[in-house]
Amino acid sequence: MGRSKELVMREIPQSEIGQSIELLNYVFQISLSINKDRLFVNAKSKQFDEGLALGWFDREQLVAQILNLPFQVNIHGTIYDMSGMTAVGTYPEYSSHGLMHTLMVESMKRMRQEGRYIAYLFPYSIPYYRKKGFEIMSDILEYQVKDTQLPFYRNIPGQVRRMKDDFSDLRDVYNRYAHNTHGAMKRNAIAWNEKFQESYWEEKFEGSDTKLQAAVYYDDDGLALGYMFYRIMEEDFYIDELVYLKEVARKALWNFVHAHRSMIYHVYGKTSGNDAIAFLMEDSEIKQNVSPYFMARIIDVQKFLERFPFARTNFHIRLALTDTLLEWNHGTFEITVQSGEVTVEKVSNEIESNTVQMTIQTFVTMFLGYKRPTYLHSIERLKGDTASVALLEAILPNAVPSFIDYF
Repeated sequence: MGRSKELVMREIPQSEIGQSIELLNYVFQISLSINKDRLFVNAKSKQFDEGLALGWFDREQLVAQILNLPFQVNIHGTIYDMSGMTAVGTYPEYSSHGLMHTLMVESMKRMRQEGRYIAYLFPYSIPYYRKKGFEIMSDILEYQVKDTQLPFYRNIPGQVRRMKDDFSDLRDVYNRYAHNTHGAMKRNAIAWNEKFQESYWEEKFEGSDTKLQAAVYYDDDGLALGYMFYRIMEEDFYIDELVYLKEVARKALWNFVHAHRSMIYHVYGKTSGNDAIAFLMEDSEIKQNVSPYFMARIIDVQKFLERFPFARTNFHIRLALTDTLLEWNHGTFEITVQSGEVTVEKVSNEIESNTVQMTIQTFVTMFLGYKRPTYLHSIERLKGDTASVALLEAILPNAVPSFIDYF
């Protein structure tokens, strides 16, 4: 790059958001109407106010960027501050020069300073982000149900109501769900605006039937116990999000879908990869596709472990981690839990041979519950003696991350 000396890395201020949107439009080839483009810019503007945007500039031209947003996530019942990495992009003529690498490292340093010890992102390339220390932590299940396969449950109490302006009950349902669900994100205003931009409810687009709609289930006492975000487009029903706190809510919401059977031919939906959609239906021969979804990275291993809710109250173990990006994570850590009190000490900057050894990627997927220690040991992602692996199995909570879209 002939002009590399003129490249400068700095924060992207709100006044330069136009360049950020142009970069996103180019990298992701976003094609939007005038109205939707305005909504997109407004949503991103709010994110710039709340998050940290870093970029590389060639003179005054933004050429690479990353945006880190402040969130919280439920990890086995403990709430961690999390950084959501998004808006990642580089113009092609500036790629392969390490610009994104330096942006990510600088971002992680700042996350650590802010006390955000875990990061999430949706990968455009799993191999690329694995090289940066990220690993898969959840799957997404996409399903298709014919109108003739829709379940119907008799004698369901309560009622489902379509919501138009007051979504407080809906948000209350989600908050209760996230409080009790490993892997779920506690949605703040940024997350709600990103996933379901509230201005969508007010704007009038061509083809009003494509508008995102909401329905909430209430029991006989008027308590909200579940909700559904959905769209109806071209005689098909699309479930954007389905959350329920009790089985009766799940059945009632599927009855609501069933009530549309004269209007639609198929129902398309998505949910967490470990949800038993097909099993719960009378006609289970539906189409399903499971694929990797979000990835996560531990920013500070020691700080993450100090708050981790181990499944045993007394044990002692040493873990040796390889992290080629963040030197404070690379080395051997001693974990002692006595009467539930967790003590973590980094005893060496080296990988000690007489310990359980793993990469930072393996650490992530194991401690978040996506893959278990015994399995990781069997595929040689985890090195150590049988007794140590058995101890890891015993001290780690046995829960697979279940999620509704993060951001």
